[in-house]
Amino acid sequence: MFQAFHRIGRRRALFGSTAVLAVAGLLLWWLLPLNEQSPSGTITFSTGTPTGVYQMYGKLLQGAIAKDMPHLNVRLVNSDGSQQNVSRVATGGADFTIAAADAVETYILQGKPGAKRLRGCSRLYDDYVHLVVPRSSPIRSVADLKGRKVAVGPSGSGVRLIANHVLEAAGLDPAKDIKPFKDGIATMPSLLEQHRIDAFFWSGGLPTNAVQQLSRSYDIRLVPIGSDLVEKLHEQGGASRYYRSAVMPADAYPEAQRGSAVPTLAVANFLITREDADANLTEELTRTVIASRDRIGAVVHAAQLVDLRTAIYTDPLPLHEGARRYYRSIKP
Repeated sequence: MFQAFHRIGRRRALFGSTAVLAVAGLLLWWLLPLNEQSPSGTITFSTGTPTGVYQMYGKLLQGAIAKDMPHLNVRLVNSDGSQQNVSRVATGGADFTIAAADAVETYILQGKPGAKRLRGCSRLYDDYVHLVVPRSSPIRSVADLKGRKVAVGPSGSGVRLIANHVLEAAGLDPAKDIKPFKDGIATMPSLLEQHRIDAFFWSGGLPTNAVQQLSRSYDIRLVPIGSDLVEKLHEQGGASRYYRSAVMPADAYPEAQRGSAVPTLAVANFLITREDADANLTEELTRTVIASRDRIGAVVHAAQLVDLRTAIYTDPLPLHEGARRYYRSIKP
């Protein structure tokens, strides 16, 4: 009788173990994605100038991607800014990038190569236009730049595009009414300190490190760009419709602003790619961008403004299918 009970006990134990394994298998099947592998290979991400927000954001995003997609290698490439970034992605020189809405729209309106293949992944954060002068400067408005030496950024930069539009809205010819310097944010501050230029334009997230450092070593001021200019920009049509009135918070550059907010204009930035980018890769990269907002935002404060509620608004670009899949997957 003891042997019979022993055999029954062993049978029950075996049955119990099998049941546990079956349940564990079902749980594993439920939790793991089917027929999907973590993206691998190498992608190229076009960033920006070495001291700009695009480049810093790109570096931090590279680190976040390494954690989420360990088999994917991300190669970062510096650029002059938005205009060059859009061109690179559209023509296959890069796989992903950050670019401002006005630069994207300009590229599309000009019918440049690959424009129809561009796709959006996420709206990120806004760039704010900075017009920086020495505190003692008599320049109080954009119109006061007439006849002055002004750094407006390299030809492939987003700041050059915005500076030209703003100057035109103020009634100035960017080629004739100022003495334009093609320098970018890497050299603009030192040129201003050395009195080789009278002012410089910059468009970037808040705060931009190069401007912040300059404000701590040299007495500068930010020139207001009022809503009247924004109205004139909208009258220009085309890419200028993406500019909106904004206020630079008083604590963006405390030393320069001395407790005062500064009226200016802003334009949205997007994470963009091409239509032929792998859907699984694009879905996972979009997921990483949203999930890493707080980690990146702790260093790049502009990234704190990445918002899931507005991320899908990438006009003038349609969403990439992979990005659309991600947003659908998290929709309640």
